[in-house]
Amino acid sequence: MPRYLSLVRIQENTIDIEDADAGFQERMGALFEEITKAGVMLDTAGLKPTAEATRLTWSDGKVGSTDGPFTETKEVVGGYALMRCKDKAEALEWSRRFLEVHPKHWTVGVELREIEEMPEREGEG
Repeated sequence: MPRYLSLVRIQENTIDIEDADAGFQERMGALFEEITKAGVMLDTAGLKPTAEATRLTWSDGKVGSTDGPFTETKEVVGGYALMRCKDKAEALEWSRRFLEVHPKHWTVGVELREIEEMPEREGEG
């Protein structure tokens, strides 16, 4: 079965977990329990703020680095989920359900990408 990476996109400075409604944590916990029991969720986590991040770039044969926060960026990856689903439709359904548990006044997006599986090399597997 294919694996999918769900990149959770947020506007970092506009979302505060303290601003969530009272049922948010319970809804999220119930969804994570369901998706885990279904054997779909392989890994998930939120990410620390971009103020604690560093970007590395390769240009003109050199590696450069920039420490966060990245003020030119409006939307950042705030978390991820690694899922194994039967097809893209199933991955999209879980992603839709994930978005729906969030407070209505938040803006949260998901970029869903199928992971390109590497062919097995001789002697592996």
